[in-house]
Amino acid sequence: MGVIKSAMADALLTSMWIFTMPFLRIFTLHISAFLGVQTIPLAAVLITTILVSLMVTIFTLIGNALGGASFNPTASLAFYAAGLKKDMSFLSMAVRFPAQAAGGVVGVKAIMRFLPRELKETVKGPSLKVDLQTGFLAEGLLTFGLCLALLVILIRGPKNPLVKLLLMASTTVGCVGTGAKYTGPSLNPANAFGWAYVNNWHNSWGFYYVYWLGPLTGATLAAWVFRFLLSPSPTSTKDKKV
Repeated sequence: MGVIKSAMADALLTSMWIFTMPFLRIFTLHISAFLGVQTIPLAAVLITTILVSLMVTIFTLIGNALGGASFNPTASLAFYAAGLKKDMSFLSMAVRFPAQAAGGVVGVKAIMRFLPRELKETVKGPSLKVDLQTGFLAEGLLTFGLCLALLVILIRGPKNPLVKLLLMASTTVGCVGTGAKYTGPSLNPANAFGWAYVNNWHNSWGFYYVYWLGPLTGATLAAWVFRFLLSPSPTSTKDKKV
């Protein structure tokens, strides 16, 4: 029963996250125009980073209120493979990942249903701009870098929560910007599935190869690198407590 409740919470949080994602671009454009800095690329990056930080804070609080819900399968897998999620198992992920994918579909359908037409025309999901192998490598490497950075920042990073948040947000924005010319990017299989379902591409092997196998492989490798090379040793942890 606990797994079912967790899966339902994941589906809800994922749908909410994906529905709010288009507003990042909308708010960035409006804030840049208001400040008169729309022609300065660095200003747009800074504004986006601040907005991502705010979104992550809000959704972290909501996720905690829902009992530890997650909106990204790669994050769940990375923390599990790194040994940081003792309450998770392959069985729970086998239930929660499809629930997150279903939440992705609900989130994208909500975007198509409720956003004004002029805004929907500016909203696009992940799209493959390269061949399958390059797309797989792009999603895998970017997810590897993102997950490894998040693990290091959260576990071994600065103690100041605001600094942690800004570092995570800037890393996310950097990875998304880097992958834009390859796969969109997604770095979140649930998000990719939602858009693929709406665009009738969810039944293609190429889609799962690029947007599921790539990110999940990258997340697993990042977790193993962190666990065996970068994770604080039990001895050092005990020393800090003394």
